[in-house]
Formats: sequence, structure tokens, C-alpha cells
Amino acid sequence: MSTLLLFAMPGGPELIVIVLVLVLLFGGRKIPELMKGLGQGMKEFKKARNEDSSDKKSNDKDGKETVDNSGN
Repeated sequence: MSTLLLFAMPGGPELIVIVLVLVLLFGGRKIPELMKGLGQGMKEFKKARNEDSSDKKSNDKDGKETVDNSGN
């Protein structure tokens, strides 16, 4: 199993090739904008995940769970 993971993980030379391909495809000016968008998306995902887990915790503390039937 560990041999399979070695083939799946890119090393130093592979990462350099990936970065060069990204620069060639998107250009040097566009990459920071793409990374900013990726970071904001990750931030929103984490925020939503934390809100969801806090909602579950508050329902567990109350001892009851509300059911929303308005969608049916």
C-alpha cells in the first residue's frame, strides 16, 4: 500500500513542472487572482462547515431537534 502512495505523491521535479505549466497557461498576472479566489472559497467552506457543526452542537445541547417541513 505504501508503494502505491509513493506514485501518487508528486515530488520536487513534478511540482516544478506543474508550476511551469500553470504559468504558461494562465500567465504570471492571473495566478495571484486564481489563488485569491481559491483561498476565499476555502475560507467560505470552512465557515459553512463550522456553522453546520455549531448548529448540530446546539441541537444536541437543547436535547431536541427541529424538523423543517416547509420544503415539502
